[in-house]
Amino acid sequence: QLQASGGGLVQAGGSLRLSCAASGRTFSRYGMGWFRQAPGKEREVVASINWSGGRTYYADSVKDRFTISRDNAKNTAYLQMNSLKPEDTAVYLCAADLSGWGSLSTSYDYWGQGTLVTVSS
Repeated sequence: QLQASGGGLVQAGGSLRLSCAASGRTFSRYGMGWFRQAPGKEREVVASINWSGGRTYYADSVKDRFTISRDNAKNTAYLQMNSLKPEDTAVYLCAADLSGWGSLSTSYDYWGQGTLVTVSS
């Protein structure tokens, strides 16, 4: 089970840190991903990280602004979002990939419920 939190309302240029807490003892084996879905748009990948944290992927739209990380001792993945823009407004979802990691939502096996991020201009 995945529980995302940390969303909220922030002004453009501001920052938020999202957390994704996982239950279970095998979190350290999973790749983790953050995705987002804005109203009327398809779900898109934001960032992903492999089981050890040694490899990461970022969508072009968030490179140099967002940072994905994980703490396997706490069974938690994070998404630090800086320099937020109105176009970052979306529901952010975390997901776990049992067999790897990457940018395809179809590769992920478990999904959290999402947390809403709203960026005002």
